[in-house]
Amino acid sequence: MNRILAGIAFLAMLGFIGVLVIELQRWDLWGVAILVVALLAYDLYSTLRDESRKGQ
Repeated sequence: MNRILAGIAFLAMLGFIGVLVIELQRWDLWGVAILVVALLAYDLYSTLRDESRKGQ
């Protein structure tokens, strides 16, 4: 269940950041968006990795 919720949260935040970047089109916002997406991807990866280690 945590994997599903983590995936949904990742997609929702990615969609929000995408709309924000497309609508505002500012260069400094691109940098912040890239940083946020990188942190989101790391969080999703660590969440999924920890889930798989619990089963061992």
